[in-house]
Amino acid sequence: MYDWIIIGGGIHGCTVAAYLVKSGMCEPGRLLILDPHNEPLRNWKQQTKQIGMKYLRSPSVHHIAPDPFSLQQYAKKTNSEDFYGPYKRPSLDLFNDHCDQILAETGISSRFQTATVAGLDKTTNGWNIRTESNNTFAAAHTVIATGMGDHLAYPAWSEPFLHQENNMYHALDEHAPDASGLSPAVMIVGGGITAAHLSLKMSRLYPGQTTLVNRHPFRVHKFDSDPGWLGPKHLTKFSAIQDYKKRREQIQQERNRGSVTHELLGKVRKAVREEKLHHIQDNVVSAEDANNQFCLHMNSQQEVNGKTLLLATGYQRLRPKPPWLETLLNDERLTCASCGNPILTPSLEWDNRLFVTGPLAELEIGPVSRNIAGARKAAERIVKQAQKHPVLQ
Repeated sequence: MYDWIIIGGGIHGCTVAAYLVKSGMCEPGRLLILDPHNEPLRNWKQQTKQIGMKYLRSPSVHHIAPDPFSLQQYAKKTNSEDFYGPYKRPSLDLFNDHCDQILAETGISSRFQTATVAGLDKTTNGWNIRTESNNTFAAAHTVIATGMGDHLAYPAWSEPFLHQENNMYHALDEHAPDASGLSPAVMIVGGGITAAHLSLKMSRLYPGQTTLVNRHPFRVHKFDSDPGWLGPKHLTKFSAIQDYKKRREQIQQERNRGSVTHELLGKVRKAVREEKLHHIQDNVVSAEDANNQFCLHMNSQQEVNGKTLLLATGYQRLRPKPPWLETLLNDERLTCASCGNPILTPSLEWDNRLFVTGPLAELEIGPVSRNIAGARKAAERIVKQAQKHPVLQ
């Protein structure tokens, strides 16, 4: 039996693992991470590379290690101090290298197993996790760190093309082709930070043959939510709200969804001025795909044509819903709010020794729950609970 099994090897799963090991609450050999991919952080690395991200939106103190200054210390030690702006936002390469170093240093990288979860069964001593390859792993404690990778958001007008062979791809789809092999002209639909990164990348690859379409004026924010959500400034009042419907409303209100940084917007506008990128602010109402050519029909009656259509429309708003999680919810009668998200203890326990993080922890962590800062907040709470009950280790 393992002391801890973490389902999901992305940013959230690896952050919890690093906190558990670094705090001394779990020996590396007593920990296991289960994930369908072949290495830790696979989805994160692929998606950020896919959209052409150069620098993270989050500051240098947000990463997978417990010590907030760990990344800065690593950068100084390795002579790789590549930061941007007053918040010292790290380059993607630096951030990823630091993650790899932490996972290797703690021994977590060797505790990763490629497996797809098929179900969870409650036992007297914890949980059994069944995989699709008919293996069963026993854990005293389990953390569900499932992300939104399989829950991409598609506009209603795009749905007729989802199950057809064509050149429409979601920007965050791990099965999307390499950008260098796309057929121009390229159209990008979306108005947030993913669309901004992607439009800059595509305009470099296909200058003058890339069009960005967004339905609203650019929303400019430094971060994807107010930094006050990282501490008691907002969380104290949020935690005092007893009505989970009101918590959900506040999360939706406070999250800067579909926004970009001032710096990225400046680069997008520069690409437009240089005629490397075309920009149209209008709402797509319908689309056609004929003779290997997409035609977008806009609310203004304008038409936009291209051979490749990229959707930078993010993730679905609500929680992950893999089949095994729905079965677990019903079998164990786990409590959910009307929005479908788990009702948890402040330590993020959904059931005895069953913890969650990421989108599943939104009703406790708040609007930052899905991002790196949210992963850190969740890991802190889980480790704190483990420290209160060392006899369970």
